[in-house]
Formats: sequence, structure tokens, C-alpha cells
Amino acid sequence: MMHESGLSPFDFKAAAERHGIQGHADRLNGIGLQALQSSNDRVSRWVLSPNDMGWRFDFTKQCMDGPAWQALVKLAEDAHWKKAVAAQFGGHAINATEGRAVLHMALRGDPEDDFQVGGDSVMEEVMETRDAFLGFADDVRNGDYVASDGGAFTHVVNIGIGGSDLGPVMVHEALAPVRIQDGAPLDVRFVSNVDPFHLDQALLGLDPKRTLVVIVSKTFTTQETMANARRALDWLGDRLGEESGRHLAAVTSNVSGAGQMGIAESRVFGFGNWVGGRFSLWGPVGLAIALGSGAAAFRSLLKGARAMDQHFKSADSEQNVPLRLALTEVWNVNFMGHQSRAVLPYAQALHRVPAYLQQAEMESNGKAVGRDGQPVSWSTHPVVWGEPGTNGQHAFHQLLHQGTEKCPVDFVAFREPMGGDADMHKLLLDNAVAQAEAFCVGKTQVQVAEEMASAGMAQAAIDSIAPHRTFAGGRPSTFMLGDRLDAFSIGALIAAFEHKIFLEGLFWNVFSYDQWGVELGKVLAKQLGADFASDSAKWTQGTEALRASI
Repeated sequence: MMHESGLSPFDFKAAAERHGIQGHADRLNGIGLQALQSSNDRVSRWVLSPNDMGWRFDFTKQCMDGPAWQALVKLAEDAHWKKAVAAQFGGHAINATEGRAVLHMALRGDPEDDFQVGGDSVMEEVMETRDAFLGFADDVRNGDYVASDGGAFTHVVNIGIGGSDLGPVMVHEALAPVRIQDGAPLDVRFVSNVDPFHLDQALLGLDPKRTLVVIVSKTFTTQETMANARRALDWLGDRLGEESGRHLAAVTSNVSGAGQMGIAESRVFGFGNWVGGRFSLWGPVGLAIALGSGAAAFRSLLKGARAMDQHFKSADSEQNVPLRLALTEVWNVNFMGHQSRAVLPYAQALHRVPAYLQQAEMESNGKAVGRDGQPVSWSTHPVVWGEPGTNGQHAFHQLLHQGTEKCPVDFVAFREPMGGDADMHKLLLDNAVAQAEAFCVGKTQVQVAEEMASAGMAQAAIDSIAPHRTFAGGRPSTFMLGDRLDAFSIGALIAAFEHKIFLEGLFWNVFSYDQWGVELGKVLAKQLGADFASDSAKWTQGTEALRASI
């Protein structure tokens, strides 16, 4: 029976047992990842290259074979994954605990896509808002919208938190190579933390007369964002007085709240409640991206994401990249027993991608209650972490290579150089490929001993040291190789992860689009001061003592 959200409750454990998936995992653990590399069809079957997207997704170094994959596909079919995709794209309220559709794909849609919520098309509103905030961004960049003294803006400070910060700052940083090449008239800075130093640091050296402040809060009540916004407004007001309102723009659905801060309605850009915060960078939440890189780059970002949307909806189970990503993670978490995943972008410009995915994935699927309201009896989302290569090679790669627990890895790299030195870029790529190979094949103690003997070391030293220089290998990874780092490719990659998140939630039988765990801390923080003033006895002794010491 279909749930009111459009998603059927799904018994993951029963489906896994029905298709004998754990048996495949036990069999492959016995065979080993290294042995799978000799298969003649390894590349042709386990490398996916969606048409016209400039990406190559290489799964050859995952410990999986054809029979295991087919069993996973049967699990996905039992979950009615294609019907679930249709329900999401059809505007059903798949965010059932909040009664909302999940339609961030509409923000990157074309008019002919005709996304609907409750039977009403949303595309006219999407296109009007898109044209408005992108037009404003280019007006600021071109000097058509100027500061209160008639001069051009030189700096932008974007104030938000969570999805109002992580997505925009991640894409802004990712497009840095493009901005450097094309030139950019605006320096964009981001503030999220309620720690006052974060705003102090962002404002350091800035002239209020040349600074535009963008406040991003859907309700215009987010505690941290509004605290920073009030301080920024004071900073502007001290120099500009009543003219400070011209130096403000807002992304919010609370037009009246923005108006009370002196922001004209023409500089307030909103979005529907069918867009979750951590999936909102595609709309006006991405205003800072457009201010930094321009409307043309932003539209290219949308085109890349839409291309992945179309692929996701139409590709079969053998070629569908988000499905392969989702089932690979399910395989690693639930059947191979891996409880974290490292994301290693071999591109300095993607240094914020791990942090972005931490929110997008763990906030979505870090759940322990199923869509039927009952506790789940299987693991859900793993911990996501990472840093850019090659930095990590001189830090935590020690654990990845020789630690007691295997941690699957996502590599992200690009063929074309992202800077002015092609030889250094080749060195970067060589490192990425070598790490993936080393994780997979390792090095036996016999190989180590032979190398040490060839170097003239004594047998006693070899016997003593060789075990410490041995690598078991068999550590799984996925290698995502883009042709070039540009807005289109970044859009396609992010959309692939978004759809992966959706499918994982479907298979694990959780609602991916609420975040009640995040809300609890917010509520308690608001209550803390007032409650301690009136009745501190309701808090634990430890909290009471801690609060008293502050």
C-alpha cells in the first residue's frame, strides 16, 4: 500500500534477506577486492559516463561483482525506486512529517518541465524569481545598482547558516578558478557562526560604503543569522545612517520581516516551502554565487544539475549514476560493515565539498525511525568526512591505508588543469590515481621483504620492519573524474549526490527531508537563558553548573 507521502514503507531487512545480499558480501570478502580487478569486463561494466555531462564515475575498485549488483538492484526494485522517483518529481508530499513536497529540481528546471505542487505549476514563479535575483546580481556586478553614495560595490558579505551557507560557499569556492580566469568585480565573504569573531573577521578591512550585505533566512527568524544580521546592520548604520538599507538584500519568504530591517521589497527574493534548506542553493539562496561569479555561470550551474536530473529520471538500473552511488553506499554500510566514508577532492577549489556533503547526507539520512514510525533495525547513514588531496596524504591517509577499519573513499578529480601549471596538475592527478590503486591492491609482506633485500638490508632488519610496511589493500573507492572544473560540471555532480540521498532514504525506509534532531538544539538554546533566570532546577546538574560558570 502506498504511503500518503507517495513512498511505500519498505522492509529493508526482509528484502536483503530475500535476495541473499549478505551471502554475496561474505563470498566477496573471501575472494577479495584485488582478485576482482582481473575480470575482463571490469571497466566496461563498472565505469559509467553519462552523455554530455563530462563525468566518468569509476566503480571498478568497489568490492562488488555482477551477482551482488543484481541482488542490490532487486532490492531497489522491491522498494519501487522508479515509482518513488516519479512521486518526488511529481510534487507529492514525500516530506511527510512536515506535509511538504520536495521539489528543489524545479529551481534548476526549464519552463517546459512544468513541475507542479498540488496540481499547480510552480515554473512561472521559479522563472520570475530566477530572472529577478540574477538580474540584481548582474546589476551589482556591472555597476547598474550602486551604493548609497553612487559608487560601485566592491564587497559582499553573505550571512546565513546551514543550507543558507554551506551550499553557496561550497559552489562559490568551487568556481574560484573560473573567476580568476574571467575576472570578478566583487569579493564575496560568508558568515555563518554566531561566534562574533566570524563576523568581525569577515568585516575586517571593509568599507561600509562599498559593502553589500545579503541576509539569507527563509523565515527571517533563524537565531544565529539574525544575530549576525543585526550586528552587520549596526556596522552599516554607524557609517551610512538611514542610507544603510540600500546596502542590504535578503533571501527570505518573510517580506515584512525584511522590510522592518529597511530592505526594499525589490531586493527580497523568496522561495517555496517545497525547497529544503540544504537543497536550496539552486534558487535565490545562491544569490552570493551569482554575485561572485555572474548570472551566466549560475545558469550553467543549473544546466548541469538539470542534465543530471534528466539522466536520473530516464537511465536504467545499469547506467543510472545516482542509483549506482546509492546502492554502493548501502552495500558498504549494511553488508560490508563500513561506518564512515571519506570524500577526497583532488582539487583545492572543492575544499568545501566534504563539509557540504556532511550536511546534505547526514542531516537527511541520519535517522533511526522508519517511515512506518518504528525504529529501524539496520544501520542508516555513515559518517562523512574528508579534506582535499594531497593534504590528506600527509595526515589521515595513514589510517585509510593501515587502520583497523576499512573506510570507503570517494575521489573527485578533473582532467584539465585548474591553474597555470599543467605539470603540477599532472602530479596532482598522479597522486589521486596512485592512492586509489594503493587502497585497492596494497603491498604484501613478501613484496616488502623483496624490496628491502634489494636495497641491501640485513635479514634481521627485514624480519623486524617488514610487517610495519605491509598494506592489506582491499580498501574500496569510487573515482569521479570530470573533464574540467566549471559551473556545469559542479552542478551535475551535486545533483548526482542529491539523488543518491533520496534513494538511500527510500531504501533505508526513512524520511530524508526533515531534521528534527537539528531543531532540538535550537529550541533548547532559546529556552536556556530565560529558564535559568526563572527555574534552573529543570536542567541537569551538569548543565546548571556549566551555565553558572559562563
